Amino acid sequence: MNLLVDLGNTRLKWALHDAQGLRAGVPVDHSRPLARELDLAWGEAPAITRALIASVARPRLESELVQAIRLRFGVEPEFVASAAEAGGVRIAYAEPRKLGVDRFVALIALRALQRDPVVLVSVGTALVLDALAADGRHLGGLIAPSPVLMQQALLGATARVSASDSARIVELADDTEDAVRSGCWLAAAALVERFHKQAQRRLGRDVALVLAGGAAAELAPLLSLPARIEADLVLRGLARLAAATAVAGEPLESGDP
Repeated sequence: MNLLVDLGNTRLKWALHDAQGLRAGVPVDHSRPLARELDLAWGEAPAITRALIASVARPRLESELVQAIRLRFGVEPEFVASAAEAGGVRIAYAEPRKLGVDRFVALIALRALQRDPVVLVSVGTALVLDALAADGRHLGGLIAPSPVLMQQALLGATARVSASDSARIVELADDTEDAVRSGCWLAAAALVERFHKQAQRRLGRDVALVLAGGAAAELAPLLSLPARIEADLVLRGLARLAAATAVAGEPLESGDP
């Protein structure tokens, strides 16, 4: 049994994985004390033989996670790092480790799902876009603030601009609250459509569009392109890596990152 952990900027997502498949647990909000939250989340978890982690979080949280896994399961966690090639994906970066490991692992999961060219858009704390060719070549990507982060930045830098959680997303707003929310979300939609268009031009053929992340469902209806939503791509990519390294007998990086 494997424990798979996606340690993001705002949440920790986890799953158990064995020959029967992937069983995702309830995500953990790590704005609260992580050790206590993991005690609750893993209270009835079975024994595991490996723990694989994909982390983009701060070192303090990574250290807390390592200690929690050691205490609860008695295994040494393995941190996944981006590499030049894995799972049929070849990274465009000259220095592959500079590519966020969450992007790397999500692309591995997506490559396993389909062999057609695809643009992957993750809508979380950041808005992250990546293009993948049919042969697994990563063409590169973009990173921008998510719509929520755009809105927070705007409100933090202006004295007389306000926002509301009940504001609408409209093409032509007639009040400030709607204008702020609409501007941020439609800016994200426009970037996605532009990036997708450039990917199609580069590849000279149709390119699928896949959305992931906590706000994917909110962005999808704003797009003029057909898109599908895929959940838990990072966890699914970790499962692919766990299976591949178990067969090859190649351990990932262990212990504190």
